[in-house]
Amino acid sequence: MLQKDLTRDIKTRLNTVKGQLEGIVKMLDDDKDPEHILNQFKAAGKALLMAEELLLDETYRKSLAAKISETLQACPGNCGQEDIIEMLRMQFPTLEQNQLTKKMKEIQAAYDQMQKNKQEKLKTFGDHPTPQR
Repeated sequence: MLQKDLTRDIKTRLNTVKGQLEGIVKMLDDDKDPEHILNQFKAAGKALLMAEELLLDETYRKSLAAKISETLQACPGNCGQEDIIEMLRMQFPTLEQNQLTKKMKEIQAAYDQMQKNKQEKLKTFGDHPTPQR
């Protein structure tokens, strides 16, 4: 579910685009100057792009936050990935939208490495049972 304020912002932008498109149709019907029509096309395209970016930013940011949290919980303190997890946790609030997918890949790689290390430890200890006292 999207937050209500985000939904409201996106709907407001989409209603603006809708009005701009209706304006373009009217301009075409009224045989207006093509340069003015082109400007309206550009404005409508920009407004639609902004609505899309709002949605993508929210979606990617939430996914990254969830993955950082999952990785933090899975790291008991000596998982070998503490530095990258902490770095991403600290960077998170200031990340730009164009950095989110890259950081998502970084945290996923840290999580995968952590899981691999865990499996290797299990194999090592599984092959050599600990002595009973």
